[in-house]
Amino acid sequence: MSSKKRKYWGVLSAFMPATAVAEMAAQHEAIGFEGTFAVQVHGPPFSPLSAAATSTRTLKLATGISIALTRSPFETAQAAIELDHMSEGRAVLGLGTSVKSWTNGFYGMPYDKPVARLRECVEVIQKVISQGHTGQLKNHQGEYYNLDFTELQPYSPPQRERIPIWISAMRSAMTRLGAEIADGVIGHPVWSIDWLRNQISKDLKIGLDRAGRERREIELNCWFRTTPNVDRKESIEDARAVVAFYAGMEQYEPYFAAHGFGNECKQLQEGSQQGSYMDVAHLVSDEMASTFVITGTPDEVRKRLEPAWEIADSMTLMPPVSSLPPEKAVMYSQTIAELFYG
Repeated sequence: MSSKKRKYWGVLSAFMPATAVAEMAAQHEAIGFEGTFAVQVHGPPFSPLSAAATSTRTLKLATGISIALTRSPFETAQAAIELDHMSEGRAVLGLGTSVKSWTNGFYGMPYDKPVARLRECVEVIQKVISQGHTGQLKNHQGEYYNLDFTELQPYSPPQRERIPIWISAMRSAMTRLGAEIADGVIGHPVWSIDWLRNQISKDLKIGLDRAGRERREIELNCWFRTTPNVDRKESIEDARAVVAFYAGMEQYEPYFAAHGFGNECKQLQEGSQQGSYMDVAHLVSDEMASTFVITGTPDEVRKRLEPAWEIADSMTLMPPVSSLPPEKAVMYSQTIAELFYG
């Protein structure tokens, strides 16, 4: 694929004034990004995207992700409809389940069988978007959601009766679900290149085959944390903490174990539970850091990412912002821009 045709996405920060969010989105559009994401770290991601809609005209605006199980699918559908109206048809609804400690622990919502719950959630969202305005929306009696629309009055038609839904995935079950029922799959920020090539490519095919779909019918947007630095040692050092953050979550242990880092994962979990993941970042070895973050010199980073384009339709490249000092995050962002966006 020619570099001119490659599609890149940006990521917005919600922790700034709306005018600053709008300005950042305008910069993403000026760079030539296909779209930009707003993530749900704690609060829902629709607010920053609403600000971004005011300063852009062509940039796609995606939740990356909205944690689907923390709210009613009806509410999620209405938020997507509103964002699509505000952006005049540029919304993408990225959905995920997050981990049990967040969805159940922080938000207090059920987390049993999260993949099956998400499947039904997507079904309801799609029905509400396409039928809510017609007066034909039927009550939903499902395994996880029982919704009564008897008194729902038809409202203004949506901008589009099908808003693209992308599902965020780390392992096989979510990847297969996304390929089967959604319009796209969002890769986890700590996917390794080998995991993408050897596991995800197989899972995509399984999901597509279940639904009798073709590969061209879904978008695979791969997120990669990267620290391109002429000082290779510093590049690796700056990657340790973000790996410690994810490896410190018990639910992600099988993923890291599949790469041969199960013991390290247990140590990081224990340390993270006793304090901050930053305190145990030193336990992340050079090999582990460079497996889950694209480290190295700028030229090495470019070469390491190249094989991913054999599978990815678009990419979201970013430094590990939350675990770096602001000035260093800016430095890496500038290097990434120069290296990949011209």
